[in-house]
Amino acid sequence: MPAELHPEDVLKSLEKGQLAPFYLFYGPGEFRLEKTLGMIREGFIPEAARDLNLELFYGGEVRSSEIINHALSLPFLARNRLIIVRRTENFTVDELANFVSYLDNPSETTCIIFISGKTDFKKKFYKSFRSSGRAVNFGKLRENQVTPWIKRMAGELGLKIDGQACVYLQHVVGNNLGELYAELEKMQIRFGKNTLGIEEVKELVIHSRVYTIFELMNVVSEKKSDRALPILNRFLEEEDSRGGPLKVLGMLNRQVRLLWLAKGIAGKGGRAGDVAKALGIPPFSARDFVKLSEHWSPGELERGLQLLYQADGLLKSGSRPGPVMENLIISLCA
Repeated sequence: MPAELHPEDVLKSLEKGQLAPFYLFYGPGEFRLEKTLGMIREGFIPEAARDLNLELFYGGEVRSSEIINHALSLPFLARNRLIIVRRTENFTVDELANFVSYLDNPSETTCIIFISGKTDFKKKFYKSFRSSGRAVNFGKLRENQVTPWIKRMAGELGLKIDGQACVYLQHVVGNNLGELYAELEKMQIRFGKNTLGIEEVKELVIHSRVYTIFELMNVVSEKKSDRALPILNRFLEEEDSRGGPLKVLGMLNRQVRLLWLAKGIAGKGGRAGDVAKALGIPPFSARDFVKLSEHWSPGELERGLQLLYQADGLLKSGSRPGPVMENLIISLCA
């Protein structure tokens, strides 16, 4: 069976102007998916002919036969036609069966991209994409794939950014690709096409919300509740009432687990390099975690995870986020 495609495979075909007649886009990497889709929209159909040869449909709102008729139509004043079908999972079984017949004999001048939030590769429709090698998996990037992605996106924005600066940006912002890209756009506006090092990255992100949450992780790890509470409140004021607390909770959960792992490796005689390799984080970040883990005993870290679990339950049961998060921070730092 042909292997699944990576987004980069599709973009390489786009550079040659040779997209396949159909693809299935799926997976949790929503930002990468939308970014790839945007590049296809701009690169596959000339701007002057885009209004006449680019169409968007939603599953459950239109019959499959209508989409197929559009796909069989010849492009107008262009070489290709592009059709994007979102919410594919909303089509009925019968509608999906109609598409299977089309996929067996597709138009060579049309590219249809099906986007599905839920995929069941046991069904004939979805299975046909895998069997033809046209299923594109937008999975989340692994920790060690994020830094190369940052460098590649920076290059697309015309930024020259060194490797250490990329690593630092990932360390501060995390692995959320949307937030990382937003920081790169800010750098483009602030610094233009100058070569950026770690100092330029620090100068910009220190004033951003992502730096605030990074700062919060550090002071909680140092058990400094007097510093942590003002940072928490400042962050929550800038975030929505539900998303902000859950975001902090997720970051704290990750922080405590990394502290636990770092402490365990260091306790067995491991060095920062061993911690970096085991945790999949940069060496300078591993050194920080080893140092911060000295503030915690194994029992305190275990208790920390229990506190996070309890706070998660309280938030999801409708408790007021502010008091829950403040009590959590105080308890973790105690």
